[in-house]
Amino acid sequence: MMASEETTVVLDREEPTGAAAAGPATAGRPRRWLRRHRRRVLPLVVAVLLAQMAVAMVTTALRQTPTIDEPVYVGTAAVSLHEHRLRYNPEHPPLGKLIVGVGVALADPQVDLAFTGDQGQVGRHLLYESGNDPWRLMLWARLPVITLTLLFGLVVFGFARDLVGARGAVAALALYAFSPDVIAQGSLATLDLPVTGFLVTSVWLVWRARRRPRLWLPLSGVALGAALATKMSALPAVPVLMALAAGSVWVWHGRRVDVPPADPAAPPARRGVLSRLGAAPRGALSRLGADRRGVLIGAVAGMTVVALTAVAVVWATYLAVDPRLRWAPEQPVPAAHGLHGLLVRLMPFPDAYRDGMRIQFAFENAPWQGFLFGRLYSGSLWYYLPAALLVKTPLGMLALWAAGALALVTVRRLRPAAPYLLAPTAVLLAAAMLGSRDFGTRYALFMPVFLAVAAGCALAVRLRWTPVVTWTLVLFVAVSSMRTFPYYLPYSNEAFGGPAKTHLRLHDSNVDWGQDLGALADRLRDHYPGKRVWLVYKGSGVPSYYGIHAADPRRRPAADVHGLLVVSDSAVAKATGRLAALIHGSHEIDEVGHSITIYRR
Repeated sequence: MMASEETTVVLDREEPTGAAAAGPATAGRPRRWLRRHRRRVLPLVVAVLLAQMAVAMVTTALRQTPTIDEPVYVGTAAVSLHEHRLRYNPEHPPLGKLIVGVGVALADPQVDLAFTGDQGQVGRHLLYESGNDPWRLMLWARLPVITLTLLFGLVVFGFARDLVGARGAVAALALYAFSPDVIAQGSLATLDLPVTGFLVTSVWLVWRARRRPRLWLPLSGVALGAALATKMSALPAVPVLMALAAGSVWVWHGRRVDVPPADPAAPPARRGVLSRLGAAPRGALSRLGADRRGVLIGAVAGMTVVALTAVAVVWATYLAVDPRLRWAPEQPVPAAHGLHGLLVRLMPFPDAYRDGMRIQFAFENAPWQGFLFGRLYSGSLWYYLPAALLVKTPLGMLALWAAGALALVTVRRLRPAAPYLLAPTAVLLAAAMLGSRDFGTRYALFMPVFLAVAAGCALAVRLRWTPVVTWTLVLFVAVSSMRTFPYYLPYSNEAFGGPAKTHLRLHDSNVDWGQDLGALADRLRDHYPGKRVWLVYKGSGVPSYYGIHAADPRRRPAADVHGLLVVSDSAVAKATGRLAALIHGSHEIDEVGHSITIYRR
């Protein structure tokens, strides 16, 4: 992949530092060898990074039972493939489920179209009651998302290479490939990774449109439309992408303006059409005024192209499921009032999409419970996501995010790229922080993806120690990530005690999303055969399918509860009343996957 920006060429030609600057021939040999064999070494490094990521994701996918959300998407995909109708899960558009559906179609499961349960029941019925093998079906459903995750790694690499060259691109890809959050979500048949990947792809293509807008802006619109057709959390990024598209066209027009040279004795004018107005001879002002009008028209046209293409992709996605756009929701659709209602009415999307928006707005008004640093609360905390990211992001990655963001705003060559990386990240984070569902860092998955590209820009800082510090931090991230294998979902960094301690500070998809039911069955069979088991499980799996025959201790008097008390850590975090008393009167003896705790009573 060739870099398309002038800055790439300049930044790749950094002066030797460290031992290489001292002049000994032996110090320069590795550098000269790398330059000579760069075309072969670089693809090999990229392949190795993506290969280890693929191994981590496939291994995780093989051992994890269905998480809470996955049966909904898998069941919806199976029904849509057989009925070609929009019935279930309207709160999320169809594209992500069509992606999952590719794997479902290849698995070719038995689908009971006569079943009439809700969207969660449909998924569990498909997995556990229709004669299918849930392990096989879930692996096939997860494989398309795993493949997309690897492809988005190439997007991260390409974006960073356009900005800072090959070394920065390798650093960015390494942070992406070793991110515990990216690996965890990329190995599941869910929507958070696909929507994030489509958004970063759209931003990258808008950046490239600064040189060839006619080629890259329509493609950026396709990627933005794919994000909108995957998950509605992409909506806050739309105005940002529109502004960036206008800015890219503005820059492109500015480079094409032919201004007569100013007085050589005068100080050099700043780049851009408007700054050139002061330096141009008076005879050129009228032509520059016309050029400025052309720039404005071009900027509006660029925004329009991106917007219309994105809208067309959303419509095409719904039409791919049902060309007749039949829409009969299986659940009541709440009304949206005020600004929310106005926004829903203004959306140029199918009725099913707009009903999904109404459901999402209703979710935001629901009284959810959260758990942060040992505190159980109702409602939401605006600082929840920053705090959760602080726990669940490798320490070296946090440092490189900060260094990369600083480089974007301080290194002159990189300043034009700062809005493209930092503005979408800031807007999406602000929107997520205002949400009411404090369920996990998956709602901020764009952070490790966008900021991986930004972190690669740290190598543009011309200081002697920059490469050593940067690569040391990248290595620290890789070691921290590999140490948590294969427990990526409950990862937390070393400052907070690692994955074994995450449940003390966070809950839900940060730690325990129902993924270790199969591992629990193995642990009980191998270490506690014949023991009476009492189970409080938070997830979508069916314990009896895995050979776990247990009763709910909350439905029996405490005096009758003897033996093994097994509780999902999310339930432990939110335990009150009888369950809290049972846990308090028990002795912790074991844990499974850092997400389920086993007590003895």
